[in-house]
Amino acid sequence: MTALRSLAFMAVFYGLSVFWVLWAIAAAPFGARHVQFAATRWSRFHRACARVLLGQKVKVEGTLPSEPMLYVFKHESMFEAIDLLCLFDAPMVAAKKELTDLPLWGKAARLYGLIPVERTAGPAAMRALRKAALEGLATGRPICLFPEGTRVPHGQAPSLRAGFAGLYMLLKVPVVPVAVDSGRISPRRGWLKRPGTITYRVGETIPAGLPRHEAEARAHTAINALNGVTRPA
Repeated sequence: MTALRSLAFMAVFYGLSVFWVLWAIAAAPFGARHVQFAATRWSRFHRACARVLLGQKVKVEGTLPSEPMLYVFKHESMFEAIDLLCLFDAPMVAAKKELTDLPLWGKAARLYGLIPVERTAGPAAMRALRKAALEGLATGRPICLFPEGTRVPHGQAPSLRAGFAGLYMLLKVPVVPVAVDSGRISPRRGWLKRPGTITYRVGETIPAGLPRHEAEARAHTAINALNGVTRPA
């Protein structure tokens, strides 16, 4: 049953995602909000597919602020990368640059405002990230970052990449850390996805202006708060 559900999800979600991508591209001449509207509907479609076809539910523990600031998330699967658009109003998400090079989807992502991060570019990448983040904050858009840099298996807690500390010190805004346990039922590798509940746990807001090591320690602890927590599948 798990295999059948997973196959149905891939066929429906990925097959029909082409429609949403083309919608976003076609909406571009009418303004950014039209692109964002299409992207948000795509994210909601993804969550509906996960609920109906995979039997996956979403639970948020705590309250996500609505103010534009920096939000850092645990990253265990593609689920939360797409689902962020269900949690916020038009968030700007920092992601690896390779995603913006994908045919069609990459163009739609750039039009939406995804922040491409070229990991090998060093200081130039940080300057570009800061510039895009400041522009997003100025227009009222929250900035979302996966500070561990990539998807990690559930239960693992690698050190945060230097980009988090750099962005925290440059932006001078509070940080909201959020733990996610999606990897329990939607692991980063493999196509089988199991039914169950994916939980977001909102941590205590980290104020701006803390020493780098303290901000990193608080963020690291908070985003890994669901590691090792056993929940029924």
